[in-house]
Amino acid sequence: MASPIHHVIIGSGSAGFGAAKTLRAADQNCRVTMITMDSLPFYQRYALPQIFRGRQDWRELLEVPPAKYDELDIKLRRRTRVVEVDGSNQIISLAHQETVAYDRLLVCTGGRSYLPENLTSQVDLIHSFGSYEAAMQVFKDLPKGGSVIMIGGDMIGIDLALTLLDSGYKVTLIANQQTFWPHDLTAKQQKPLLKALEAKGMIVFSDSRPIGVSDKCTNSATRCVTLEDTTEVLGDVVLSFCGLSPAVEFMLGADVDIERGILVNPELRTSNETIWAAGDVCQIWHDTEKTYKFYHGWKNVRMMGELAARNMLGGHDIFDVNVEDQIGVEPDGQLKSTFWTH
Repeated sequence: MASPIHHVIIGSGSAGFGAAKTLRAADQNCRVTMITMDSLPFYQRYALPQIFRGRQDWRELLEVPPAKYDELDIKLRRRTRVVEVDGSNQIISLAHQETVAYDRLLVCTGGRSYLPENLTSQVDLIHSFGSYEAAMQVFKDLPKGGSVIMIGGDMIGIDLALTLLDSGYKVTLIANQQTFWPHDLTAKQQKPLLKALEAKGMIVFSDSRPIGVSDKCTNSATRCVTLEDTTEVLGDVVLSFCGLSPAVEFMLGADVDIERGILVNPELRTSNETIWAAGDVCQIWHDTEKTYKFYHGWKNVRMMGELAARNMLGGHDIFDVNVEDQIGVEPDGQLKSTFWTH
């Protein structure tokens, strides 16, 4: 009797869980293993700003209760780091020396927050916000009514910034080319959007880039960001939201094509016939534009995971590469973005 097919999913976010659930629904006999470095089961990272609205208990942020994995017979391996994928032999190597064999692999590792290169030497002075633990550290280090300095301000950061303003905190935004990412906007296109943020009480610097972060500050501030024009911006916490850098290092030996992200066709299949990729980690071929493109936003990511799973089972579904990408200001002054509404 043939052994059940073993599907391995690297990553436990929206794409990963959507794929795992789809695989189990279609095949009750297959093996499904999810591998993640996270300490918690699947929670929605886009919900992390809710910590500042009183939802500090991690249980309230979970999208899927732990018992659901047992119910679906999905093996979830938390706090586990993949160091290499051998695409020729279909073997995954883990940091603690173990190896895992797979029949079909789906990579949903997403990305890590990108930090401008000129600030990397001060990374210890800049808070991250990419996990529940990191977000809680920001919450603990930010005094009530305190001040946040945000560099960049991509769409995830803007959501957090608006939540902070609504919750009684102060926000200073140092805008750059990544502001409103993944929307690709010129400085002229950014201008009315930045004015809408200023109307909500945000302080905006848009004409000078940050060149340094220091904890040697005047007054009672704990952080000082120096701009290129010598302006000093004072605050309690510095956050960088400058888009994502796909997490692909462990895939260099996987026999797949990689540019910035993992390159896939519209069926989300890589150049290796046993490996698919979904979510923020992959670039999907756009035949009309003759280029590979990223598609972000939680609904896009979830759709990719489910679609990839169907194709891992033999389907040939196509991801819609003509996804609308728009941002603007509503008559009531609210920002409206397809990143938030897909």
